[in-house]
Amino acid sequence: MNLIVLLKQTFDTEEKIVIESGAIAENSVEYIVNPYDEYAIEEAIQLREAHGGEITVISVGPDRAEAALRTALAMGADKAVLVDDEGLATDEYSTALILAEVLREREYDIILGGNLSIDNGSGQIGPRLADLLQISQVTTITKLSIENDRAVAVRDVEGDSETIEVPLPVVVTAQQGLNEPRYPSLPNIMKAKKKPLERLTLDDLSIEKEHLRPRTAVVETFLLPKKEAGRVLAGAVEQQVQELANLLRTEANVL
Repeated sequence: MNLIVLLKQTFDTEEKIVIESGAIAENSVEYIVNPYDEYAIEEAIQLREAHGGEITVISVGPDRAEAALRTALAMGADKAVLVDDEGLATDEYSTALILAEVLREREYDIILGGNLSIDNGSGQIGPRLADLLQISQVTTITKLSIENDRAVAVRDVEGDSETIEVPLPVVVTAQQGLNEPRYPSLPNIMKAKKKPLERLTLDDLSIEKEHLRPRTAVVETFLLPKKEAGRVLAGAVEQQVQELANLLRTEANVL
């Protein structure tokens, strides 16, 4: 079984983030593997353990994304591909185009990715890629099994779940609860340094730069306002209700 995992290197939202000139200052953040993509990596490893095959991890990003790919290799992936997008403005549209072009000449049975990335949170890459490759897709999965040439996935649907059966190949995106990603051991971290990592540029792909023009633009980047302390209302219930309604109208501006 040929397993592809889509991976993105994101900044750690638990660390301090600094905005400079309307953008996140890269020297002020810690970069990690997108947590939802870790579920995808772990699921691919478990599928390989059950059915055999090979895992290829693919990322579109700058040179620093190699660290995230090496982490995936240390977790258990077999090989990695880094498509250099240095100097290229990309969004979900153009990234999906690049991934589709990389995959057209490769064999795959299942393509796994995170449900969304914690930096942009769009959740578009998986569905867009499936559309470009003209294959089935199931998003926000919390369980996955393979039966012959079909995949059976349980997906999260706003507090409930549904079970979907689709033919292979398929794109699936991982939701929290799918599994518990393993930590790379020190021996596997050392082994990962010797695993193959292929580097590609746009010159290696049959795709013109003008076709990769982003369809979206970031208008503004800002930090969430500092959370203020709560307020305890006093007095009779009628007074509290009246004061609450007044605060919702004058301060919260929701009435």
